[in-house]
Amino acid sequence: MRHSAFASRRASERWKNGVRPLMVTGLRNPRRTGLPVGGRFRSGGLAQVSRSRAQDGTMNEIEKRLQEALDQARQALAGVTTAAQLEECRIRFMGRKGEITGLLKSMGSVPPEERPQVGRTANRVKNEIESAFAAAEAALARTDTTAVRLDVTLPGRQRRIGFSHPLARTMDDAVAIFRRMGFVVADGPDLETVYHNFDALNTPPEHPSRDVADTFYLADGRCLRTQTSPVQIRVMESQPPPVRIICPGRCYRRDTPDATHSMNFHQIEGLYVDRHVSLADLKGVLAEFARELLGPDVKIRFRPHFFPFTEPSIEYDFSCIICGDKGCGVCKHSGWLEISGAGMVDPAVFTAVGYDPETWTGYAFGMGIERIAMIRHAINDIRLLYENDVRFLAQF
Repeated sequence: MRHSAFASRRASERWKNGVRPLMVTGLRNPRRTGLPVGGRFRSGGLAQVSRSRAQDGTMNEIEKRLQEALDQARQALAGVTTAAQLEECRIRFMGRKGEITGLLKSMGSVPPEERPQVGRTANRVKNEIESAFAAAEAALARTDTTAVRLDVTLPGRQRRIGFSHPLARTMDDAVAIFRRMGFVVADGPDLETVYHNFDALNTPPEHPSRDVADTFYLADGRCLRTQTSPVQIRVMESQPPPVRIICPGRCYRRDTPDATHSMNFHQIEGLYVDRHVSLADLKGVLAEFARELLGPDVKIRFRPHFFPFTEPSIEYDFSCIICGDKGCGVCKHSGWLEISGAGMVDPAVFTAVGYDPETWTGYAFGMGIERIAMIRHAINDIRLLYENDVRFLAQF
C-alpha cells in the first residue's frame, strides 16, 4: 500500500509539471517488467519501453533521430562491398563530425527528467551500430581477397634450387660412363690400415709415399687413404674373380696447396680381372671414356712408367681439347694433357689377395677428378674448386 501511494503521488507531481507519466495497469509486480517503478527503470525492459514510447509518440526528438540514424547506418552497411566504403560509413556515422556523434553531443539539451531514458536509448543505438560495423568488417574480411589475390593465368615463378658442384658433376659423369661399360661401383673407408693402403699393393717399406711427410698417420697406426686402390684389395679379398669395379672417392696426402695440388682430392680407379685380359682392353676402355667425357675427337696415348702395384705400368695422356693438338699454355705446347697412371695388375698383388696369377690377369687405372674437371672447364687453379665462391661456381 505504501508503494502504491508513493507511485500515485509521483504521478500527480508529473502531471502538474506537464510530464505525461507512462501508466502500467493489470500487473501485480511492476518490478519484474523493468517498467517505471518509483521513477526508475530496470535494464531488462529497455527495448519494450522504447517500442511503447515510439508507438505512442512520446519518444524524444533526439531518440527519434538516433533511431533513424541507426536504421540508415544498417542500410548503408548492407551495401558495403569494399574496405573504402566501410570506412566512409564509419566516418559518416561514427566520425568526429558523424551523425551519431553529433546526436550524442546534443544530449545536454535534453530536459533533466528525460535524460535517463534518452541516455539509455543513446547507449543502445551506439552499441548496436558498433556491433553492425564489426559484423560488416568481419564479413568483408571473409570475402575480400585483394591482399592475396591469385591470378591463375600468370606464369609460375620458378624456384631456384641450385646446381651440382663441378666436381660432383664430373664424378657423376665419369661413373655413368664406366657403368655403361659394365663396371660396378665399389666403396671403402677413408680411414685405412697400412696393410690395405701399402703392403697389399706391393709398396716396399722404403717407398717415399709411406713417409710421414707424404701420408697422414693416426696414433693407432692407421692412415688416411692416399688413393682408392685399397678398395680394390678389399673387393678381391671378399669375392673370387671375375671382378669389374670402379672406386670413386676422396683421398688425402700431405701436399702443399698450390694451383695443381691439394691435401684432399678425389679419385676414380678401375679394376678388371678375368682370363686373357691385356693392355689392348685397357686402352680401348680409356679411349672410349675420353671420347664420351671430352668429345669424339679426343685421342689417347700410353707412356711407359713405374708403379709398384702394376707390371707393366704406363701413364696415359689425352689430346688437348683446348687447342686441338696444336699446343697451348694448358698442355705446355705439347698437344697432350697428362691424365694419370695405369697398367696390368702385378702378380704380387694377386698373390696377396689369394688369386692365382697364372690363371687370372687384369688391369687397373686411376685418375684425379679435379684434374679432369680442370681440363673439362678450363680451370687454372684447383683451389677455386674448394673456396666455395658462388660467383665462380655459378658459371657451371
